[in-house]
Amino acid sequence: MTDVLNLVALLLVAGAATAAVAQRDPARQALVLSVLGVLLSVLFTVLQAPDVGLSQLAVGAALTPLLIMLSVRKIRRRGRDRDGAR
Repeated sequence: MTDVLNLVALLLVAGAATAAVAQRDPARQALVLSVLGVLLSVLFTVLQAPDVGLSQLAVGAALTPLLIMLSVRKIRRRGRDRDGAR
C-alpha cells in the first residue's frame, strides 16, 4: 500500500512540474507552482518527513507563488503606465 501511495504522489508531482513548465503565462505558472508545492508537501509527508512537508507547504505553496504573482502584477502595471504615457 505504501509503494502505491509513493508512486501516485510521484506521478502527481511529475505531472504538476510538467504543467508548470508548459505554461506560458507567468500568472498561470505561479498558480501551477502553488499546486506543485502542495503536492510536494504531500509527497514529503508520505515519505515520512512531515517537517520538510510543512516547510514546503509554507514556502513552496504559499510564499513563492505569492511573490511571483506580486512581481508579475507590478511589471504589468509598469508596462501599462509606460504605454499610457506615450
